[in-house]
Amino acid sequence: MSRQSYRKEKNQLIYTQQHLANERTYLAWIRTVISIVGVGFLATSLHFTMGATRNPLVDVFTIALGIFACIFGLTVIFSATQNYKKKRQQIINETFTPSNMHITLISSMLAIMIIMVIIYFFMIM
Repeated sequence: MSRQSYRKEKNQLIYTQQHLANERTYLAWIRTVISIVGVGFLATSLHFTMGATRNPLVDVFTIALGIFACIFGLTVIFSATQNYKKKRQQIINETFTPSNMHITLISSMLAIMIIMVIIYFFMIM
């Protein structure tokens, strides 16, 4: 191990709190994914088990909502993992860059999902 890499590794002990905060943030994103996919699954399964009269348009929209929730969940997982690795490297290099694109992407997709749920409620009324 070179002297410079040893020094850099030793300096990382100073940044333990930042590394742990980064891990907690990553795990919070994973819990968010579980909630997102759960909402999509719940909406889809409740729709098809309610026993109400079927409307093919609402059925297709409900399936689209469930698929969108799964795709959204996968997007959040990949984005959160990439962001975690990026932040880890930034902590090691003692630099920081805010993650604007990550937040904008997740917020936009969440807004779309909320709009889809609202449309669904209007369609079943």
